[in-house]
Formats: sequence, structure tokens, C-alpha cells
Amino acid sequence: MPVPNSFNYATVRVVPRVDRDEFVNAGVIVYSSEQNFLGARIEVNEARLRALWPALDVSMVERHLQAICRICVGDPAAGPIARLSKKERFYWLTAPRSAVIQISPVRTGLSSDPESLLNRLARELVATA
Repeated sequence: MPVPNSFNYATVRVVPRVDRDEFVNAGVIVYSSEQNFLGARIEVNEARLRALWPALDVSMVERHLQAICRICVGDPAAGPIARLSKKERFYWLTAPRSAVIQISPVRTGLSSDPESLLNRLARELVATA
């Protein structure tokens, strides 16, 4: 049986109106240095976002959320941040910010399979179906 290793994760939130502090979970980012893993899952629920702010430019939000995935995989088209180490990319992505896309506090745990963990967290924290 594989030995569990430590991991960090954070939930990606969309805050349509920052002044109201209401948000919809839209993704998860998982990082494990011991397993050399950095990944993200994004799922945009347009109906939930529009319930918080009908005028939200959802396509713009989706483009910015997909940039998180591109940064995680190191896609050169994602710019200079994508060229950093996985650790640096994770901490850059999870840095606090006051914007429409925000990140939860970073949490930790143990897992022997970060890809399965990422999928499970996405189902539990983000998926609405």
C-alpha cells in the first residue's frame, strides 16, 4: 500500500460582488511537494453566480479561472508565473487577494494519490450536480 504524503489544498471562490462577501466555490487547487504534484479542477456554475450578481461577466470569470489550470500545468501560454516551480506557483495562486476570484485559506492533509484527492475534493467542495 502506498505511503500517504502531505498535501496542501485551497478552494477557488468567485466573489461576484466583493463588497458583499458572498461567494460560490468554483474550483480546487492541490499541491504535494513530496509527490511533485500541482493540479486544479474548475467548475463554473453560471446559475449560482448570476443569482449573486445578474450582471456578472461569466465568460470573463471562466477565462480567468481556466488560467489557474494552465498555471498549474506550467503552460507557457499562461505567462511567466507558469514557469515558476510548482511550489512557487501554488503559493502565488493561493496568495490572498481582494478580487472577484479569491482563494480560501490553505488546508493540509495526507494522501497517497493526489490526483484522486483532487477529484474527490472537487466533487465534495465544488460540484453541484
